[in-house]
Amino acid sequence: MKQRAPIYRQVFELFRQDGRIRPGTGMISGVIALFLAILAVLGVLAFHFPAYLTTPELRSFYSVDAMRALLFGALLVSGTIALANTILGRQRWLNIAAFVLVCGAVAAGGSDVVVTTSNKGNHPYLGLDWFILDLLASSTVFIIFEKLFPLYPGQPVFRVDWQVDMKHFLFNHLSVGAVLLCINFFVHRLFSWAAYEPLQQAIVSLPYLVELFLAVLVADLVQYAAHRAYHEVPFLWRIHAVHHSTRTLDWLAGSRLHIVELLITRVAVLGVLFALGFSKAVLDAYIIIVGFQAVLIHSNVKLPWGWLRYIIVTPDFHHWHHSSDTEAIDKNYAAHLSFIDYFFGTAVRGVRNRLPENYGILDNDMPATFLAQQAYPFVRKK
Repeated sequence: MKQRAPIYRQVFELFRQDGRIRPGTGMISGVIALFLAILAVLGVLAFHFPAYLTTPELRSFYSVDAMRALLFGALLVSGTIALANTILGRQRWLNIAAFVLVCGAVAAGGSDVVVTTSNKGNHPYLGLDWFILDLLASSTVFIIFEKLFPLYPGQPVFRVDWQVDMKHFLFNHLSVGAVLLCINFFVHRLFSWAAYEPLQQAIVSLPYLVELFLAVLVADLVQYAAHRAYHEVPFLWRIHAVHHSTRTLDWLAGSRLHIVELLITRVAVLGVLFALGFSKAVLDAYIIIVGFQAVLIHSNVKLPWGWLRYIIVTPDFHHWHHSSDTEAIDKNYAAHLSFIDYFFGTAVRGVRNRLPENYGILDNDMPATFLAQQAYPFVRKK
């Protein structure tokens, strides 16, 4: 009889796999249990070390009691699923792993964990809370939408290369403290000179919705210009090519982004918004909009957008930007408002009732690992 590998090795092997999960085997519920158990363990760690593992800017938006309730729910659902599947003999190795993690999280304090405070003042931190909350919310909402309203019906949740995109997602969230520090530094150093108080006063005196629309429009015009530069300047293209190298788009694909591109784009956009003096309430709303739409436009979702597709960027519109089909090269640059591309003549036309045939970059020379992709722009081509 062949000896079964230890549970931890089976779990590690699971993370290396991709493709469709066969329903009715306990694998889907087991994966959900393991997913929630991992997030619960990370959540307990964040409670223990909030000064080092949570984002100060984010903490002001949520209550500790709400986070405790969320943690309790994750532990309850994960533990119940894992225990039931183990008793029923369904994917026992997977569900035992999930149950062990749940027990570990409970032993470390569970949802009643005492919040540890720090008096050391300002210090570096990792955005673990941001990672947990965004991963839980984005995966829950968009996986459901991708299954109910798929653009490509046969595309699995765990498609090819999901692992490297998850590493990008993890890095982008954990590094939020350093990223915000860099953005704040460069925005104030590079754009303070452009502040003109009469114009700023005129902008903040606008009705809220008008000011918000103006902020989205200005931001997208800046992003449009930066995006065209990424495509037309050879070295900038090597940075941006990392984002374009994914050959399958879904809610996670937009996370594949080079850190230099992330910094350049955020500094450019937020710098202009800062110089124009948009109010904090509008900037907070804009950040929520850009975060949601960045996930939406890369997602495998098809909805009846109708005439809205000529105003806002939709998933099918942005999918054409990621296509390597000849008619789609250097098209559909806008991130929020598609009419910008129609105005500048860079929108793909005549493709409303069909989808791209090919995705990715033409020369297909992008390395497969996260670190190699970060190094890619700086490595001389042979």
